[in-house]
Amino acid sequence: MSTHHQDNIQHLYEGDQSKLYSGVMQHHTDVASPESKNQVKRIWKVFWVLLVITVAEVILGMFFSHHMPKGLVAFLFLSLTLLKAGYIVAVFMHLGDEFSNFIVTMAIPLFLFIWFIIAFLADGGFWLHMNLTSPAR
Repeated sequence: MSTHHQDNIQHLYEGDQSKLYSGVMQHHTDVASPESKNQVKRIWKVFWVLLVITVAEVILGMFFSHHMPKGLVAFLFLSLTLLKAGYIVAVFMHLGDEFSNFIVTMAIPLFLFIWFIIAFLADGGFWLHMNLTSPAR
């Protein structure tokens, strides 16, 4: 790209990228602005939500997992992990800001892939059980 387009920021991405991190690309010059305050509030909200879910997982694992059925513990851990993963995807991958059609387009293959893994694990378990209990072996 030629250097005569100084109004375009593309030249910052070519060559020396230290300009990107040196303050040339600083968007929030006034930390007291409403935009900056809203961004800081959003960051703290994400921090607290992820902290609460993580603390709940740790407390469940340390204190309650020995007194509950293993299936229930596994379900609770899986639920909390999926909740945290969904929140991370919505916030950090900006999927929460997308249109619902795009979210459905992303979610359907994910659920089909999870079903694919479960189906193959079940089939493999059946095959192993069949081979171990076969009278021919």
